[in-house]
Amino acid sequence: MSATGHIEKLVRDRIPEIIRASGATPDARVAAEDEYATLLRAKLHEEVAEYTAENDPAELADILEVLHALAALHDLTPEELEALRAAKASERGGFQARVVLQVPTPPPHPAQTP
Repeated sequence: MSATGHIEKLVRDRIPEIIRASGATPDARVAAEDEYATLLRAKLHEEVAEYTAENDPAELADILEVLHALAALHDLTPEELEALRAAKASERGGFQARVVLQVPTPPPHPAQTP
């Protein structure tokens, strides 16, 4: 929450311009370098939650946009990120086969046992 009591969230670059074009005045600022990664991770959670709730394929584009911005923080281009994805898929496969693994539940911690 900001000092003014408003919730802050990272938005796409042109959102303030779009708000101004509608006749309103946006209350926006540029994120500091040291908070940008944290804001991007929060945005990723927000976009994934929207996709999960709405099941709208258009939300996948928003997720991809955030992933590209996060990759850029690691000096990765979209093409380099795709190459990493492809290498991982080549080594371990993708998710097209719909394989569901049964994973054993870890035993409860001794302090949690009644």
